[in-house]
Amino acid sequence: NGLALDSTGRLTINEHGRRRVVRLERDGTTTVVADAYDGKRLNSPNDLAFGPGGALYFTDPPFGLVGQDKDPAKELDFNGVYRFANGQVTALVRDLGRPNGIGFSPDLRTMYVSNTVATRKVVMAYDVAADGSVANGRVFADGTADTAPGMPDGLKVDRQGHVYATMPGGVWVIAPDGRHLGTIRAPEVAANCGWGDDGRTLYITAETGVYRIRLN
Repeated sequence: NGLALDSTGRLTINEHGRRRVVRLERDGTTTVVADAYDGKRLNSPNDLAFGPGGALYFTDPPFGLVGQDKDPAKELDFNGVYRFANGQVTALVRDLGRPNGIGFSPDLRTMYVSNTVATRKVVMAYDVAADGSVANGRVFADGTADTAPGMPDGLKVDRQGHVYATMPGGVWVIAPDGRHLGTIRAPEVAANCGWGDDGRTLYITAETGVYRIRLN
């Protein structure tokens, strides 16, 4: 599912079905980064981003399990947001129903997490402490009342701190202070987005296609 490059250019991958996070090494082999927390298997890692100190942060909803929260294979009793650093997996957030997209402000002091729940279609913001922990969770963007197709899913942040989050109706462009500046309406329901070319082109993954749009 989620993909991210580390500081040396290696690809880190969330393997949804295998319930683990792996790293693709330069020789083509894979290294398991994280597959459990507190002795229990992860649900199905979804999205990931590198934060302060190069630590890996990732979300772990139950979407990869057939029965989701009721699946007998589910070992954890929550759907969390985690930090991996120095060989240890730490649970940071436990109270989101379906944590999904994740990203950081340019100064790495704010972590954004989208929540894919029909009754709570929100992007949350958290303050990031010097030790990598998070606090002061608050609603950053709320699309619960929006009936347009689409849900909070993937998100990315630009160099000025604007958040580009897939939400009802397309990709919402949200200012650092939480103002919804506008929506990029893709031809079909958008799932995630990412930067390409010189950093001014946004690529959007959707239900059946990949799209791109040049931005100002």
